[in-house]
Amino acid sequence: MSLRKKIVTGILAVGLLGTSVLTGCGAKDTGAAKEKDAEKYPKKAMEFIAPGGAGGGWDLTIRTTAKVLKDSRLVSVPMPVTNKPGGGGGVNLAYMQTKKGSDGLISVYSPPILLINLNGSTDLSYKDTTPLARLITDYGVFVVSKDSPYNTINEVMEALKKDSKSIKIGGNSSAGSMDHIQFLMIAKAAGVEKLKEIDYVSFQDGAASAQILGGHIDLLSTGLGDVQQLLESGDLKALAHTGSKRVGEGVLAEIPTVKEQGIDATFENWRGLFAAPEMPDYAVKYWRETLAEMVKTKEWQEACKKNGWDDAYLDKDGFERFLEKVNEDYKEILTDIGMIKQ
Repeated sequence: MSLRKKIVTGILAVGLLGTSVLTGCGAKDTGAAKEKDAEKYPKKAMEFIAPGGAGGGWDLTIRTTAKVLKDSRLVSVPMPVTNKPGGGGGVNLAYMQTKKGSDGLISVYSPPILLINLNGSTDLSYKDTTPLARLITDYGVFVVSKDSPYNTINEVMEALKKDSKSIKIGGNSSAGSMDHIQFLMIAKAAGVEKLKEIDYVSFQDGAASAQILGGHIDLLSTGLGDVQQLLESGDLKALAHTGSKRVGEGVLAEIPTVKEQGIDATFENWRGLFAAPEMPDYAVKYWRETLAEMVKTKEWQEACKKNGWDDAYLDKDGFERFLEKVNEDYKEILTDIGMIKQ
């Protein structure tokens, strides 16, 4: 080999060696940077989302969560809450897909995240998110205006048996989703037959309470916490809730269950937190640990008691098993009342 070729070969070898060393160091630096980011997480404001309008059950749950996390000093970064109503939660579910891999987004959901998929409103489901934890169980409640002629849930059911169009039902969820389904389940158990003919009006901007107060609907199907203040003020009266036992305190504790009134049915409105799809492992680990601590705090326990919530905490693994099971249960419910997507 000529001297010139030897020199060129040597230069190339050194260059390749340098590139290899630099590449190796770069990989190590990147890994170290990721570990450093994980140690500092969260270091910027989180995006907390309520998939419904202000004042609804989702809104109350996510705002209560943010407040307790702040007041108990478990999280120091800001946690502003944004409302993204529409599609029974489907609008926000679609938005979450644009945040794939994000460590800064958490949303609250309840049965509609399953129901809107099963009834064909969206192709997206809970599997297109990162479930973090189930927090509480709330219950459905059926309320009427203070001047309504109806004083018991049985009076409503008897009227519907005679004429399925005689009572206009309203709710904050979409048709075929939670507020609608919980009423139909109770109506079916009460012996009402023409379930599909019952008028249901959806107010996904959270305006259902205003509609019942204004006399535009006859009965509101909603969550206990959603109408607590209106029950306390006497503007609305509650006919029944869907729990298996009385819950809460004050005016909430006075509301009879549908079971007490001879209707053998219940409906649990669980609520949990879901992060963006493919949330990084370090963020999942942080929120699992933080939420496990949050539900033990005095502030959280007081919030549950005040809002008539049952503490129903499940960590990520248990929550995912729960979602799989209840999704099958909802399939049966929707099939029974003819609202499963074909």
